[in-house]
Amino acid sequence: MTLFARHDTALRSLETRGRYRQLIPRAGHDFASNDYLGLAESDVLQAAARSALDRGVPVGAGGSRLLRGNHDEHCLLEQEAATFFDTEAALFVGGGFVANTAIFSTLPAQGDLVLYDALIHASTHDGMRLGRADTMAFAHNDVTDAAERIRLWREAGNTGQIWLACESLYSMDGDLAPIDDLATLAAETDAVLVVDEAHATGVFGDLGRGVSHSYANRENTLTLHTCGKGLGVSGALICGAQVLIDTLINRARGFVFATAPSPLNAALVRAALTELRTNPARQQRAQALMAHAHAQAERHGGLIGFQSQIMPVIVGKDKPTMALAAHMQGLGYDIRGIRPPTVPRNTARLRISITLNTSADVVTQMMHDLSLAMKEHSQ
Repeated sequence: MTLFARHDTALRSLETRGRYRQLIPRAGHDFASNDYLGLAESDVLQAAARSALDRGVPVGAGGSRLLRGNHDEHCLLEQEAATFFDTEAALFVGGGFVANTAIFSTLPAQGDLVLYDALIHASTHDGMRLGRADTMAFAHNDVTDAAERIRLWREAGNTGQIWLACESLYSMDGDLAPIDDLATLAAETDAVLVVDEAHATGVFGDLGRGVSHSYANRENTLTLHTCGKGLGVSGALICGAQVLIDTLINRARGFVFATAPSPLNAALVRAALTELRTNPARQQRAQALMAHAHAQAERHGGLIGFQSQIMPVIVGKDKPTMALAAHMQGLGYDIRGIRPPTVPRNTARLRISITLNTSADVVTQMMHDLSLAMKEHSQ
């Protein structure tokens, strides 16, 4: 294996430091997925799949959207999504990573500024690297810092468009963005607010329409709703002004040169949106289970400060984190450890995800067992 010796050495180094990644089959109670509403394996989507196949919806698109890959299911989904999320238009793409790469490599122009939250997703960073705009981070969830950076950038003589980028719910910390304050800042500075609602869609906002829903119909707001988390399918919906959607259709390389998402997949996302609209009890159950998990975490482990269905338990070092995760997996709970570079150095953690795939009783027992395991592993 001399040809790839450097790759092998790099992998062994990761293994030594407790950072080696491998694919682990799903097993045990679900505390790891992003299937927050329990839709992925639901009767709702299984019935929708059978219905779509029965009416002749194809499994594959057969080409890009700009060739023969554009199907009625794509167009219907985009129309329904724009109506549901209260935006002028929507565009369905293959996934959230593709969507963020398309947005930030295409819409901000040379001379513009992308001002982004320091903890924003890796896909946004990849999009910015492909783009031509200036880029600058502001301190996580610190609107005052964002405003100061805008002021300094303008005082330096820059006149371009500002794109203020954040997530509404951060995937590794589980905290919510100060959307109201960010929307105010965007309005005051003529910035475009770009909100990645990936982990909030289905769980937060009226009918699960996201944290930023009350601002979605503003001209200066662009939102991203991924379909592989709360919606239980896959793909992503970029929602905003028609001119921005048309620009992506014409210029986003990840859209122009990619095979279209499956029409069957589009039909399933339509069914998921219908479920959000017509069955608010599902979102209410998710909220109730989240609140129960927060209460049990405080009761059994003294763990507080959680804001969402994503509950990070910071351990610190990589190897102890993975040992604790393995211990919990051995008890029948699918809990995964998260290490750098996904999270900052020395903040390795268990990322506990609360979904409707588990019951309140299971959540209670898991929190009890986690408290005992944390005590045991700290000795």
